[in-house]
Amino acid sequence: MPTLFEPFSLGKLDLANRLVMAPLTRNRAGAGMVPQDLAVEYYRQRASAGLIITEGTQPSAVGQGYLTTPGLHSAEQVEGWRKVADAVHGAGGAIVVQLMHVGRVSHPDNKDGLETVAPSAIAAPGEMFTAGGPKAHPVPRALETDELPLIVEEFVHAAKSAIEAGLDGVELHSANGYLLHQFLSPASNRRTDNYGGSPENRARLVIEIAQAVTAAIGPERVGIRISPGHQVLGMDETDAADLAATYGTLIDGIAPLGLAYLHVLADPSVAGPGSALVQDLRRRFGGPLIGNDGFGTVTTREDAARIVEGGLADLVAVGRNFIANPDLVTRWQTGAALNEPDSATFYGGGAEGYTDYPFLTD
Repeated sequence: MPTLFEPFSLGKLDLANRLVMAPLTRNRAGAGMVPQDLAVEYYRQRASAGLIITEGTQPSAVGQGYLTTPGLHSAEQVEGWRKVADAVHGAGGAIVVQLMHVGRVSHPDNKDGLETVAPSAIAAPGEMFTAGGPKAHPVPRALETDELPLIVEEFVHAAKSAIEAGLDGVELHSANGYLLHQFLSPASNRRTDNYGGSPENRARLVIEIAQAVTAAIGPERVGIRISPGHQVLGMDETDAADLAATYGTLIDGIAPLGLAYLHVLADPSVAGPGSALVQDLRRRFGGPLIGNDGFGTVTTREDAARIVEGGLADLVAVGRNFIANPDLVTRWQTGAALNEPDSATFYGGGAEGYTDYPFLTD
């Protein structure tokens, strides 16, 4: 079996190793939701990862959920991401942007009063943090059937913008309780049109987005993230038969496209990297799998090795250890001690807890 530090060919990318920096929301975009120079430095520092998947990035202004998350739908945002891409490539790395429309997990206060939309008019549980403090998620407006092609086009435009910015591709965020996951889950999707009800209907929009984006930028530049059985933000996927049918239908629908990779994050108690469900989806997909067991826990070197060297996935996504250790690859290669992540600085702020973690050479 390969080691964590062996190279890997992913689409048209030649990755230096099997370690993937997971998408991590950091809430540090500037005016206009544009990536700032701090983000350029943050990603450049971590370019030794085989692949960087950026923080969730909204494909439209309506798709924003959290405060100060970056977008990829304006000319200014494209220029901001261009600086990030240039810096990562200059340091020898590869980087794709995660396209994340949050759907109902939002609040108008965080996006200049814009409405919140979702598959159905069902509010997400809990609260959204806003500049005015935590506020309950509002009841979203259910998208009309004739509006769904516009959602597809938003993803296509963002994907084209990513390539224009020089990024290496996109990851379609269909996980973690956000819009595309909301269409997949029967708990949030109560539609009675061709996009609701059966597993085939609930998977339809995600498949259509994947088809349109691959047609626009090429399948070798497109990955997809799913989190089957992830009980988060009101996603109730506890029916094992429906879970298998829904995600089997989804993967069967996108497998002919030849996407660059499938990225699976799920509760290990339901569908961890070694589970029958994930391995069945891997077989159906027929392409590279990024494993991810970071559900509520920090992925250790031993965890990562078990996933890749144990043959459970081709690559492994690592989150919090990449936050605290920009040179994580070197530290894991040499057995050096790790910096500890400071959770108090994960979201928002400036350089502290973002670009000031020390390298071994420091």
